[in-house]
Amino acid sequence: MENQGPTTGLTPHIAIADKRASEAIDFYKKAFGATELARMPADDGVRLMHAHLTINGASLMMHDEFPEYVDNESSPPNGVTLHLHVDDADAWFDRAVAAGASVVMPLDNMFWGDRYGQIKDPFGHTWSIGGPIKGEK
Repeated sequence: MENQGPTTGLTPHIAIADKRASEAIDFYKKAFGATELARMPADDGVRLMHAHLTINGASLMMHDEFPEYVDNESSPPNGVTLHLHVDDADAWFDRAVAAGASVVMPLDNMFWGDRYGQIKDPFGHTWSIGGPIKGEK
């Protein structure tokens, strides 16, 4: 299959609970303009063993949870934030919220020079969105 390698750098690989990985792909397309490169169904015909998306030029790998292959249940995702550095933080943030993300931290101009905020997707993953403050380079 073509385009299976991740983009350069670190590539997050997230698990989606409750057999909702296909739904998550649709959400990431709508919220972040994701491009789907691969989708591999599991033998059960319901869950996804693997999916590869690109968002803003970077890879995101994902799969449905498979509790039958691990010793303990997954907990809700927390402690990790997926960051998107974009050209227009307001546009990206607003699109994600319109797609169904909930606001964790409203966008604001930050002391380090970015316009920055955080959202939570419908699958429990926290995303931060940052970019240049409008009118600054």
